[in-house]
This record gives sequence, structure tokens and C-alpha cells, in this order.
Amino acid sequence: MRVTVPPNPFDHLMKYAQTLSNGDTREQIVSAIFRTSQEICNETVTYTKPSKQYETERLDRIVTSKLWGFPIMLAMLAVVIYLTIAGANIPSSMLANFFGWIEGYLTFAFEKLHAPDWLYGILVLGLYRGTAWVVSVMLPPMAIFFPIFALLENYGYLPRVAFNMDRLFKKSGAHGKQSLTMAMGFGCNAAAIMSTRIIESPRERMLAILTNNFVPCNGRWPTLILLASLFMAAGYIGGWKTFVTAGVVVAMVLFGIVVTLTVSWVLSKTALRGVPTHYTLELPPYRRPKIWDTIVRATLDKSVYVLKRAVAVAAPAGVLTWILANIHIGNTTVLAYIAHSLDPFAHQLGLDGYILMAFILGLPANEIVLPILLMGYLSTGALTEVDSLHDLKQIFLDHGWTWLTALNMMLFSLLHYPCGTTLINIYKETKSKKWTFIAFALPTGIAIAVTFLTTHIIQWLGLI
Repeated sequence: MRVTVPPNPFDHLMKYAQTLSNGDTREQIVSAIFRTSQEICNETVTYTKPSKQYETERLDRIVTSKLWGFPIMLAMLAVVIYLTIAGANIPSSMLANFFGWIEGYLTFAFEKLHAPDWLYGILVLGLYRGTAWVVSVMLPPMAIFFPIFALLENYGYLPRVAFNMDRLFKKSGAHGKQSLTMAMGFGCNAAAIMSTRIIESPRERMLAILTNNFVPCNGRWPTLILLASLFMAAGYIGGWKTFVTAGVVVAMVLFGIVVTLTVSWVLSKTALRGVPTHYTLELPPYRRPKIWDTIVRATLDKSVYVLKRAVAVAAPAGVLTWILANIHIGNTTVLAYIAHSLDPFAHQLGLDGYILMAFILGLPANEIVLPILLMGYLSTGALTEVDSLHDLKQIFLDHGWTWLTALNMMLFSLLHYPCGTTLINIYKETKSKKWTFIAFALPTGIAIAVTFLTTHIIQWLGLI
């Protein structure tokens, strides 16, 4: 490559600046600057391989086009979710068996030490089982999901996603960078709240904080995937079952994005009124990522960080759940009493009291919602795992579940309040109790409204 410098490279820029009138938009100015830069580059740089010069431009004409940009984005999302679902099943089962094997030795040790039943229940049936469930359910999907996203980012595709989504976010009164924080939310909403610092405008940053919860984090993936597989893809087997499950989960993700844009638009017209700031994004060239370095870094940095956070909040929640399931009021446990008191309201949402109770106790970490629900249904007084998916579905059917129950639980899981760690991060970032409460109440109200309408519309149409 040969490089020469012209006498006055900024003369070109001055000529463009002189042609701009006062009414020209910021986009025209930026476009003029980039055109000038490209002219200078063309005059001073000679490529030994001319075809390489235009590879990025040729790809961008496809992946950022108005016709193909969004279908490619959806296809990429579907592939990532499919790989996550298909690849996580076996490792999750192996980890669950491994933790079950360790639990056997712990039980043997407690018996040899003649430890009291309450101590064994709290430490093993509550603390250990709750932690083991979170690790076995969360770690395999994270070990697949985060590295794939990191590879797409290093390759240069995620900035193209931000470019495509910028138009939608701008129309909704938000900032284009919100698409990047939303992508971070697919892994962990708590980390995504911290990533909103990249948005300079306080108003638009608040929009990103309040709406980030509407994309499913890693703690909600298991619920969405499991219920989609058990009920929505019940009539399929083999690869088709995984394909249909992935399709349903993608549909849930798209619904979450629609809610994000809608809520952003409403807030930008009401409580957070203002003019969207401009977003100038320079698309980097496509690069071949360092695959192994990226995988190791994403696994260690992101997966381990999220896992440590989940374990830290899930362990105490497991202990609390065990205590509530073993303290009796008359002939019933506190856990069952709470569930029965929530039943009337829950039925209006197409759910039951045990499901709402599981979501309430699952505030510290979304990963423990399903274990708490199973414990309530089986009345075992301990976080419970079942031997097969068939047994799990039968438990749900025995407690009156239909496909509508599964759909409403998926919707409620997608839309309800953020987990405890995310709420703490929201308070740290906003320094406001008011906005932290709004971040809790807004998605909860939307989750209640959506499940209420879904239930009564489907019942009115006679579809169930």
C-alpha cells in the first residue's frame, strides 16, 4: 500500500462546508464530512488488493438494507436461540446429575453427624438445592449464548444491528444506542442497566433503563424455553420440536421488543418528553474474530460474573423458600396459605396462586421461579427436581394447566418486574427511589394488563 499526502487536505472539507446552508441538517453535515474523508482517502491511498477495499461496503448493502436488514437480524437471533436451546440440554442434565451425586454424599454426612432435620433442610434442601438448580440451569445456556454474541460483536455485526434499530428507536423518541443496551439485556438486565452509561442524554438514558426489562435475561430463558417446549411444541418430536420451540421463543423476544418501542414512545410523549438526540455511528469494518480468545473471555468475564450474581441472591431465596414451606398455620404451610390467598386474583390473569407466589419469592433471581413453583405444587418442603420432562408436564396438567396457562406464565415472565439485583443497579444509576419504584411498577402493571387481556379475549373467543 502506497500513501502520499496532498498539500491541503482540508480544502475539500472547506468547499463542502461553504456549500451548506443554515437550514441543512446535521445528517447532511456529517455526510459531507465523510464524503470528504473518502475523497482524501481515495486520492492518497492505493490498495494492492482493490477487491478488499469494497468487501465491507458490499456486505453492508445487504445487512443494513431496508429490505434485508431486519430479516437477517431475525434469522441471526433465531439461530442463536436455536443453538442455545439445542446445545444446553445435555450439559444441563449432566450438571444436575453431578449436583445430585454430591447431594447424596452431603445427606450421608449429615446422617453420620446426626444433624437435626431443620439444619439439613435449610442447608441442603434449601441452600444447596437452590444454588445447584441455578448453576445447572443457567451455566450451559450462558456458556453458549455469551460467546456467540461476543463473536458477532467482534466480527462487526452488532453495530449493524444498532444501525438498523436506530430508525425504530428514533421514531419512538429514544436513542439508537438503546439497541446496544437492549442486546446486553439478553444476557443480564443488571449488567445492561450499567451499560446505559453510553447514552449521553439523561432523558434517553432513563428511557433505556425503564424499558430494558422487556427483553428476556438469562434467568428467564429457562422458563420461556421449557414452557414453549412442553406446551407450544408438544405435537412435534426431534429436531422439529427444537425448531418450533426456538420459533416460539423468538416470537416472545419480538413481542418484548415491540413492548419496548411502544413504552418508549409513550414515555417520550408523557413523563419523559423531549427531542431525540442525534446518533452518528461509524460502522467498523468486518474483522475475523479470534474465536478461542473470544469464547474464553466471554465465558469467564460475562458468564462467571452473571452466575456469581445469581448464586449470591438465589442461595438466600432457597433458604427462605424452605422455611416458608415448613412453617405451618393450622394444617397448611405458609407457602400454601400465600398461594391460596393469591388464587382469586391469579385466575383473572390465567394463572394460579402458586405461580404468582413463585414470582413473588423469585424476586431475588428469576432462575428460582420454576423450582419454587414445583415445590409448592408437590408440597415437598424442598426445592424439587423431576426425573423427566414428561413427569414435569404431568405435574402441571394435574394442577389444571392448559396451553393458555403456559402462554400467560411466559408473558408474565417476559414482562414482569426486574430481579432484585437489577433494581439495586437501577437505584445506584439513577440515585432516585421514585424512578426505581417506577422501574418496578411499570413492567408489573403491563404484565398484569397483558395477561388479563390475553386470558379474557381467548376465553371470549372460545379457544379454550
